[in-house]
Amino acid sequence: MERYPPVEAHGLIGDLQTSALITRDGTIDWFCAPRFDSPSVFGGLLDRRKGGHFQASPCGIDYVSKQLYLPGTPILITRFLSADGVGELIDFMPVAGERATEHHRLVRMLRVVRGSMRFRIDCRPRFNYGRDPHQLEVHPDGTVFRSPTLSLTLNPVRYGDRPRLRDEEIHREQDGICMTATFQEGEAGGVVLETAAPTPPRPYAPMEVRELLEETRDFWRRWLARSQYSGRWREMVERSAMTLKLMTYAPTGALIAAPTAGLPEQLGGERNWDYRYTWVRDASFSVHALLSLGFTDEANGYLGWLNDRIRQARQDESPLQVMYRVDGSPDLTEEVLDHLEGYRGSAPVRIGNGAARQLQLDIYGEALNAVHLAGDRGLHSSHQEWQHIVHLVDWLCANWDQPEDGIWETRAGRQDFTYGRLMSWVAFDRAIRLAERLGRPGDVTRWRNARNAAYEQIMTRGFHPGRGAFVQHYASDVLDASLLAMPSLGFIAPTDPMWRSTLRAMDAELVSDSLVYRYDPGASPDGLAGNEGTFSMCTFWYVEALAQSGRLDDARLTFEKMLTYSNQLGLYSEEIAPSGEQIGNFPQAFSHLSLISTATHLDRLLEGRA
Repeated sequence: MERYPPVEAHGLIGDLQTSALITRDGTIDWFCAPRFDSPSVFGGLLDRRKGGHFQASPCGIDYVSKQLYLPGTPILITRFLSADGVGELIDFMPVAGERATEHHRLVRMLRVVRGSMRFRIDCRPRFNYGRDPHQLEVHPDGTVFRSPTLSLTLNPVRYGDRPRLRDEEIHREQDGICMTATFQEGEAGGVVLETAAPTPPRPYAPMEVRELLEETRDFWRRWLARSQYSGRWREMVERSAMTLKLMTYAPTGALIAAPTAGLPEQLGGERNWDYRYTWVRDASFSVHALLSLGFTDEANGYLGWLNDRIRQARQDESPLQVMYRVDGSPDLTEEVLDHLEGYRGSAPVRIGNGAARQLQLDIYGEALNAVHLAGDRGLHSSHQEWQHIVHLVDWLCANWDQPEDGIWETRAGRQDFTYGRLMSWVAFDRAIRLAERLGRPGDVTRWRNARNAAYEQIMTRGFHPGRGAFVQHYASDVLDASLLAMPSLGFIAPTDPMWRSTLRAMDAELVSDSLVYRYDPGASPDGLAGNEGTFSMCTFWYVEALAQSGRLDDARLTFEKMLTYSNQLGLYSEEIAPSGEQIGNFPQAFSHLSLISTATHLDRLLEGRA
């Protein structure tokens, strides 16, 4: 097995329709086109030999590399420091716009700022997760890679009479292309990779590339200037907001859970899921996070996507699906890529997601809570949208009291999950508030009866007297960190003795030096072998629970500790291993959504105390 970079040793760039991960040595080892959920073109993250890569880095010397973002943007700068000189690689993707397109550009610019440095660009795509063959065409003004479903064009950037990186050595290797060149201080060069290019290969002029860079920079800085957050953790909050924006599919407003697939929740384990889709849960949580920063357009975009899914469910006379593709398609058939070894040998590598067809009752509460929060900011549902919501709540009235698969998408059989009942209570409660506040029609009496029944059931069956805590499901004594949301959702007072004892139990069992496991790591209630790391979203939820319980000093310390686990660019994966390294799909929307919500909430409480 060849060497794999740590998950956290990556930066993310994107154009609001797809994205790429770039390692600290300048290698793109994950890129899907033309959309987030399309097959990979560069997939070395899941198989270093068969997945494909696009490397731009120094060659023939020892160097140290570091990464940073151009402030206020997702333009990634990778710096190479050596005894011979200092070089920089600038990577970015010009914004693709709000109309779906197969044409995307990825710009890679190299320059030497001190001394001299020899660079190597090695482009070896492997289409369709390495399953499709391709033809290589070397033209005088660039290179074309053609597969049955997609073409890539590699265009040089021309400086003077000659395009740099085409003037010294060009090698054709294993259906790929390798170019090398030596730069002196002040010299620069680069390439522009295009998918489905509308023209034959052509050299780009330096001024053309600079204009693309400036347009991309200005777009992101204008967007970020709309943020209303000015609290203690502004840099981390703004980076999280940009990361969420990067994971948004602009043509539909859909937010993907993560841009990657198959990254393991435990090295060598089987929890290797595909997260390149839009969960109803994540899209709903995003409304709260982005409204708290003042990004109403993005929140409204997610609500539009969500309302379309609610409307479609009514038309199909079916429940909401857990997740969808970015265009709203429900087809997420799960399959295993047996030809890929997986990240550090962590097979199986899965694409698609079988959990899409699970019954997860909590998504109704998250959806209704998002609609309610949006209404508080003046983003009201139309008459037709309200009719679809009424149908959704009526469906839940008839179906909330049954076993389900739960928020953690367990594959061990359905249970009466406490969190699912909690969020059903939220759905009924928010629907009642919306109807009464806005004077909208609905069977409020039925909704109120269902809300009360859910409340009584949770209090009588969800609380385990022997544990002195609310537990994962009614037939278990396992603790579950998802229930940290109970006070913030208004279900129980943070001073209630039943909640205080629950928090103490979680302190003792789920918390490891501020980091929080989803559930008892030794219990494996999800039906899969092995263990997993701490779940980053749950750690942020824990901070909020501490703050609401009056433990503000503990909350702030826990939050500050959690910030140290981000990578050097401020990015978080899904989980953190016992070693402190990041594991799971990367970066994860859940982690960044909860960071934003927690930071804004904790800021308000700390200001109130001051």
